[in-house]
Amino acid sequence: MTARSETEALLRRYYDAFNAGDVDGMLGCLSEDVRHDVNEGAARVGKAAFSEFCAHMARCYQEQLEDMRIFASEDGGRGAAEFTVQGKYVGTDDGLPEATGQRYNLPAGAFFTVEGGLIARVTTYYNLRDWIRQVAGE
Repeated sequence: MTARSETEALLRRYYDAFNAGDVDGMLGCLSEDVRHDVNEGAARVGKAAFSEFCAHMARCYQEQLEDMRIFASEDGGRGAAEFTVQGKYVGTDDGLPEATGQRYNLPAGAFFTVEGGLIARVTTYYNLRDWIRQVAGE
């Protein structure tokens, strides 16, 4: 396997675990000191902080990622993913509109740093204004 294909396989395992609701599977793809940069939020560092984030997300959102496209650099040190989030807003998140089971369809992407065969950084981007428009019914 090439470094590129190893990184692509790692990212696919990470997202397969996400779609299965398998937080332990996601954690298994991460370095101990992973940096998680969330769209519109503060960075979190470490698996414990990532796990807490996942628990929060599970309380507020039900999501599946579709139309997945994964890319990796030749040396395998960087990766990216583009996808569509098919979601349902099930629990009101702080500072956001009230959740009443609204559905949303949101293009998103993520960037990764891979070190030692594990994800050392995840940076996620999406259009928060578009998401708010969809769940607020604007």
